[in-house]
This record gives sequence, C-alpha cells and structure tokens, in this order.
Amino acid sequence: METKELLKKVRKIEIKTKRLSNHIFGGEYHSTFKGRGMTFSEVRQYQYGDDIRAIDWNVTARYNEPYIKVFEEERELTMMLMVDISGSEFFGTSTQFKKDTVTEIAATLAFSATQNNDKVGLILFSDDVELYIPPKKGKSHVLRIIRELIEFEPKSKQTNIDEALKFLSGVLKKRAIVFILSDFMDDNYEHSLKIAGSKHDITGVKVYDKHDEEIPNLGMVPMLDSETGEINIINTSSKKVRTNYRTNALRLNDYYKTSFKRSGCGSVNTRVDESYVKKLLNYFKSK
Repeated sequence: METKELLKKVRKIEIKTKRLSNHIFGGEYHSTFKGRGMTFSEVRQYQYGDDIRAIDWNVTARYNEPYIKVFEEERELTMMLMVDISGSEFFGTSTQFKKDTVTEIAATLAFSATQNNDKVGLILFSDDVELYIPPKKGKSHVLRIIRELIEFEPKSKQTNIDEALKFLSGVLKKRAIVFILSDFMDDNYEHSLKIAGSKHDITGVKVYDKHDEEIPNLGMVPMLDSETGEINIINTSSKKVRTNYRTNALRLNDYYKTSFKRSGCGSVNTRVDESYVKKLLNYFKSK
C-alpha cells in the first residue's frame, strides 16, 4: 500500500474511532476498568456504606467484627489488543470485511485507553504471533498500532488462539486489560485461556459475518477456503451440506462462549452488519 493511501486510511479511522472514544467509550471504559488495577493498601473497620464485597473475612472472623480491605487505584492500566489476522478475517458478504470491523473496534478501544492515560499494546496472531508491539502511551503510539492493523500482511492464513494466549501469559507479567478480537473459528484454547484469565481481565470480541453461520442455497458453488487456499466445489442445494456447515459453526460458537464463561472472562458478539457501538456499550455497562 502506498504511503499516501495508508495515511489517508489511518486518518479516516482516527477521525471515526476517536469521536466514538471521546463521546461514548471514554467514560464507560474508565468506569468499567478503573477498579481493575488496584493494589492492596490496608485493612480497616467496616463503616456504613462500604462495599460488602470488600470485607476481609479472615480478619473479620479473628476480631469478631467486620473489617474491609482498602485498595489504592493504580495510576495507570495496561490494555493489550490481541487481533486475529488469519485468512478468515478477510471475508465479508456485507459492506466490509471482518478485518475492517476489527480494526475499527481495536482503534476505538485504543483511543479510549489513551484518554485514560493508559498504555496500549498489540499482538497480531495467525497460527503464531506475527507481531508484538509492547504497551506504551501516547497518540503517536496508537496511530502506529492502527497503521499495523491496516497494512500488516500475515505470513500464515491459519489460526491458533492457544499459541497467542501462551505468548500473552509469557510476555505480560503485570495484570492487564486484554481484548481478543477474532471470529473464533478455532478451538482447543480453553486451558490457556483459564491460565491467562486468572491473571488478566480478558474479553473476547467475536466479529463475524452472517454467512459464517449458514450458507444460502445457491446450487453448485466454487468456494475458497481462506485459511488453506483450497478451492472446493460445494453443493449448497444439499440440505445435508448446509446442516453440517451450520452445525460446525454452532459448535465453535458454543466452545467460544463456554470457554470464556468457565475461564471467568467476558465475551461480546457483533456481526459486521450490526452496530458494534451498542454491543460494546451494553457490555461495559453490564460489567
């Protein structure tokens, strides 16, 4: 991509997503995650109006009266964006590819973090980690992340979420807010998700196309497997073919939802032809 075209695309995404982060997500992001980076300060006696979730039951039992843990909010948090750049992200039957929606969401989250003076990092992964940008503050850093999201060309078209999670656990020692943006057409990552989720505040953002879940009856259709590069002739008029396709899609979606829930992680689903703004806002408010 030529430099002029790239800068134009970066600017377009910056204008759109910065407006969203300034007017919509900034406050929601801060109120949702401000208490996630807390360090223990002291224990004191319970006072009327204190949050009962902060009660230290061991000390309370010892002194036979309620005591609560007092925490100090850390001055800064760290956000890590884990973005799937495998072949299936370059698919879309609506107005844009899944990759385009993922880029917009990632940019919006990054600007929201920057508003809060937090650090932002990036992991781009396929079946391996293809790019790692360590967390850092500042607008110029966020613009670099957006440029990479737009122009980075993956070496592989395959997906391995498990490997990406293992990398995350190895590279980030301090607790972080982590967003995994993917269509989650993969499985066998629950164990690594539980390990990472015990240390970090993780949210899966599933971005998908309506035809990821089912294919219409169009007769004999040549289809390109975006992750293997193979072209196969598929008989979409076959009810069995359409049923098997949908069954596999539902299996992967169920694995995604179940794995995140059992790992204590949050999850959001947004289709490329839907408003991700509403989906994310509702998620932030529910946390």
